[in-house]
Amino acid sequence: MSEKTDTEVIIGGKVFTLSGYESEAYLQKVASYINNKLAEYQKSDSFKRLSGDMQNVLLQLNVADDYFKAKKQIELLEEEIRNKEKELYDLKHELIASQIKLENAEKHARDMQVELNENSRKVVRLETELKDYKK
Repeated sequence: MSEKTDTEVIIGGKVFTLSGYESEAYLQKVASYINNKLAEYQKSDSFKRLSGDMQNVLLQLNVADDYFKAKKQIELLEEEIRNKEKELYDLKHELIASQIKLENAEKHARDMQVELNENSRKVVRLETELKDYKK
């Protein structure tokens, strides 16, 4: 397990110490995300008129909304991956079956070529026998 990381971040103009087993860069990225959300909402006059508690709840709701949308997107992508893997699996099996059919067709063609050669030799032999018989 990695070491616990403590790092100071600024969120909403206040300094906080975040602790976790993630890297300092990750913790800064989380703080940056929250700061971007705050900046986005602080552009709105209606947000500024809300109490601090209501602002925090609104921010929490929007972070949760982002989380659930991202989670849903991950689920959709994972389903797409599963479908693509199944399709790939089916295509591989179809390819193997086609290769087996091709090998069988090539063997049959070789067998037919051998039989054709044998029959051609028989025809030549019989024609020769027929000429000798006519003489």
